[in-house]
Amino acid sequence: MIPSRGHGRGQVAALAVSSHPRPLGIRNQAMPISQTAKAGVECVHPIDGPVPMLPDPSSLALFLNAAEMGSISRAAEVSNIALAAASRRIALLEHHYKVKLLKRTSRGVEPTDAGKAAIPQIRQLLNMVQKIDLDLSDYAAGITGHVRIQAATSALAQFLPDDLVSFSNLHPQVRVDIEERWSHEIVQSVRAGATDIGVIVDKDNCDDLSVFDYRQDDLVAIVPASYDIRRSRIRFSELLAYDFVALEGSTALTRRLLVEAMTARGALRLRVQVRSFDAVYRMVEAGLGVAVLPRNIVRAFALDQRVRLIPLQDAWATRRMHLCVASFERLPAVARKLVEHMTRAA
Repeated sequence: MIPSRGHGRGQVAALAVSSHPRPLGIRNQAMPISQTAKAGVECVHPIDGPVPMLPDPSSLALFLNAAEMGSISRAAEVSNIALAAASRRIALLEHHYKVKLLKRTSRGVEPTDAGKAAIPQIRQLLNMVQKIDLDLSDYAAGITGHVRIQAATSALAQFLPDDLVSFSNLHPQVRVDIEERWSHEIVQSVRAGATDIGVIVDKDNCDDLSVFDYRQDDLVAIVPASYDIRRSRIRFSELLAYDFVALEGSTALTRRLLVEAMTARGALRLRVQVRSFDAVYRMVEAGLGVAVLPRNIVRAFALDQRVRLIPLQDAWATRRMHLCVASFERLPAVARKLVEHMTRAA
């Protein structure tokens, strides 16, 4: 269930609740059938009172609560309306869709097959309504811009926080939403318009996007101190004799390691794969294998005598991060300002 404002968790908020639905449409008894058809309302089962041309969010929320709670009376209670008014709203929904949505049982109500099919879409619609409400609340509070960013873990763990803080200090009226994703997912989201700006490590398959240089980082090897590796610098190929700890295979870093292992005519012996840099470090600390991580991230961990950091000699160990957008010219003005701000130090 969708959390509501001012109600308990797991309850659907009643939007614009009143004892009767607001008449968004027409009264079916006051219009000839031919005119009713033109208005888009097919009145098969006449109902007294106003018949909305479209279902309102309040009624959809009420149905969702009733279906999930198994009771119209409980749904009416959390929606702050009378039981008779709640029953009428459900009847109007069923009238609109020309199908029963709830069926009575000895224990209350439960959704019909049609009702079950509608529930996921209704939940998605109400989430969208809630997001619109939050977005417009921001504007009412003085927020004048909104930028969506998806960022690779390496960027989010190193450079992005400072850049966003400095941008927010300059533009406090702009809200920036951040989501952590893998680089290949970010590229897909930028193409689909699901995010305004992508921060990626690997810019392959970005030919149709606008790409900007962002930051640079260096990869280093981290090895358990118990391993007999006594070098001030090391080549990646020399590490292939050991078990590896790495991030999931879909990450840009792990894909790079797999490619470089093949180039060296070796194999990456992946013993452990995890979802975070911290987990990689802890596995190496425990002696489960070696790993390759960004230098700045390793520095953030409390290096102790059980782990040693060794710089990589390979040229590819210096990586360039990038920003990608669908079209810089078509970005909202605040998003263009953010791109310019982030690339200023590139």
